[in-house]
Amino acid sequence: MSLHPPNHEHTDEQMLKVEVNLDDTPGEWLGYVMDQLFEMGANDVYYTPIYMKKNRPAVQLQVLCKKNILENIKQIILTETTTLGIRYYPLTVYRMERKMQTIDTKWGKVTIKEGGIWEGKVIQASP
Repeated sequence: MSLHPPNHEHTDEQMLKVEVNLDDTPGEWLGYVMDQLFEMGANDVYYTPIYMKKNRPAVQLQVLCKKNILENIKQIILTETTTLGIRYYPLTVYRMERKMQTIDTKWGKVTIKEGGIWEGKVIQASP
């Protein structure tokens, strides 16, 4: 199972966005849950602070994953958090090409990630 998407430009059409609101899951569990979801093959996992009814502070867990691992993602969320339900919906993801380059500078060789190659031109680059 690849931990990173391919480096060529492509569109993923078999993706899902999975969401749950967690108002009673201890914060100490959240890092563990994130690690488990990434190990299962999730493309992205993140938490957003939210407020639920009666202004209770909570977090929204959002997971981007391929459709074929949904059941495994659901199992982790349902067994490792306090949620009783999950929302998910189809999502299409466009990914620009990215590549690593090594360049010579007056300080020596530096590896540059060129992320966002659009119509043959590098849009973003960072060491």
